[in-house]
Amino acid sequence: MSIPSISAVRKHLAAVPGKPFDLTKHDSGDRSLFEDKSLASMSLKQDAAAINEMKDILYAEKKRSVLVVLQGMDTAGKSGTIKSVFADTTPLGMEVKAFKAPSTNELARDYLWRVHNAVPKKGHVGIFDRSHYEDVLVVKVRGFASPEDIEKRYDQINAFEKHLSENGVTLIKCMLNIGYEEQGIRLKERLNEQHKLWKFNPSDLDDRKRWKEFMAAYETAVERCSTKHAPWYVIPSDSRTRRSAMIARLVRGALEDMDLRWPDPGHKLEDFDFS
Repeated sequence: MSIPSISAVRKHLAAVPGKPFDLTKHDSGDRSLFEDKSLASMSLKQDAAAINEMKDILYAEKKRSVLVVLQGMDTAGKSGTIKSVFADTTPLGMEVKAFKAPSTNELARDYLWRVHNAVPKKGHVGIFDRSHYEDVLVVKVRGFASPEDIEKRYDQINAFEKHLSENGVTLIKCMLNIGYEEQGIRLKERLNEQHKLWKFNPSDLDDRKRWKEFMAAYETAVERCSTKHAPWYVIPSDSRTRRSAMIARLVRGALEDMDLRWPDPGHKLEDFDFS
């Protein structure tokens, strides 16, 4: 048994652009890529180290950036993924943005303003804990915007992401697909375990009651916004270790595809006097 190739992970997880997307055909407990959990742990460890090395070259180049979008229901493991995948990554050149309910200042502007403002600088790896997709997910389910406005946003998001990709930003969009039963277990854990209690929010139960509506909203978002320049990857997330291992494979693959090179500033040892 061997670690699955990056191409195999991409093929297995990608929502094919332009094709209908049915979330019920994506098992949140799928273990076909990493049947053995210990293999997933080993893969994750190796990829985390490789990501750190390539991140440093990306930072030194200062020409391009990487944006990892983590979107999922509560308890799907967005913060856990960040902690695991970037476990070996030094803070230099890293940006993490958690999107909460918009502020009054943000509401006074277009919905993408706060998102564009958080896109990572050249040379940086940025991570979005939730993202602009909240504006076609919770906003849609909760009725915070009209159906007409929501309908416009899919094309607007695609245009926004195309703009980013054409300007040196590589996007890795991951939907953390957690099952309804597994979410219930994890919500209970937050109430039973002291170190997780702070994470519990009663409003999470309100969203849980609207599970079918949220899944329908996710289906539409993935189907309408999985593109060649920014495909969606649907990550089975019932297993924390396997989830993180798969995402680490995707991040490593994106960095390897960039063919990063240490820059040559033209300095030579003999040009300087160290006496």
